[in-house]
Amino acid sequence: MKFLDLAKVYIRSGSGGNGCVSFRREKFIEFGGPDGGDGGRGGDVIIEVVEGLNTLIDFRYQQHFFAKNGAPGSGNQRTGKSGDDIILRVPVGTEVIDEDEETVIADMTEVGERLVIAKGGNGGFGNLHFKTATNQAPRRANSGQEGVERTIWLRLKLIADVGLLGLPNAGKSTFLAATSNARPKIADYPFTTLVPNLGVVGVDNVEFVVADIPGLIEGAHEGRGLGDQFLGHVERCSVLLHLVDGTSEQVVEDYLTIIHELEAYGGVLADKPRITVLNKIDALLDEEREEKRAALAEACGEHVYEMSGVAKDGVTSVLRALKAEIGAERFRQKKAEGGDDEERGTWQP
Repeated sequence: MKFLDLAKVYIRSGSGGNGCVSFRREKFIEFGGPDGGDGGRGGDVIIEVVEGLNTLIDFRYQQHFFAKNGAPGSGNQRTGKSGDDIILRVPVGTEVIDEDEETVIADMTEVGERLVIAKGGNGGFGNLHFKTATNQAPRRANSGQEGVERTIWLRLKLIADVGLLGLPNAGKSTFLAATSNARPKIADYPFTTLVPNLGVVGVDNVEFVVADIPGLIEGAHEGRGLGDQFLGHVERCSVLLHLVDGTSEQVVEDYLTIIHELEAYGGVLADKPRITVLNKIDALLDEEREEKRAALAEACGEHVYEMSGVAKDGVTSVLRALKAEIGAERFRQKKAEGGDDEERGTWQP
């Protein structure tokens, strides 16, 4: 299935049906009075979050969604049939954005969540509503209310626990393939990964979701390369896993390039918890490995893990560190929301 994380959609809710002008006609009843029914209500346009989707690709092939109009009223006080709603099914993590591409209408993060994005028009009143003491035979009825027509954008931000960061060819896809059942494309050249990949990773009977995005390059926040298009997918992550290519001659410069791009991108990315890993240690001599790890630790001011995704050396330690950080972040969120810490024990390493 192809990946699409941004789609422009044209929607229109149904118009209400017109009210009816009708009079009761029965044998031996000379003045039956008005009995025109109301028009039916127009259908709504609804956005619903469903399971089993991780792309907006369906909206590439259909961009126009129109709900049904309500039926007009009829005699004998019969109300017209309401128009059918139309439902746009989207994956978890979809943002609904106004036509200006800036105003966020809704952020839909839970399965089953529904949003009425365009409400159907009300049906018009039949002439029965206009009967008064001085006007016993009104010959007027209301027209149905027009539906709402608008243009919206749908933007998907994948919901994952861990976001993988690093320069192109830093070993992100190799790590995901080594720790999960995900099978991203892996090759020895930059920008092998063109779209985000998700994988479910497990350690010590605990599972969490890891998102691999295309590698960042210098100037990514200004639109260079591919990764800037997908940085939004790691905004929701609890922790960032920053992989640094150990075979590079300038590991510190590589590390600082990514940090600068996170800060320049803005938002909450720069402040998220990060775990830094010196990757591809199987290709380094012991002395070179220690030298690069020490330089990297001095640059980031925190512990640097060592790992080889290919040889799976040090992978378990990294996963346990991620598990502990995710648990700590979830505990902080629950505490901020006023919740308890019952689930915290589940995430202790």
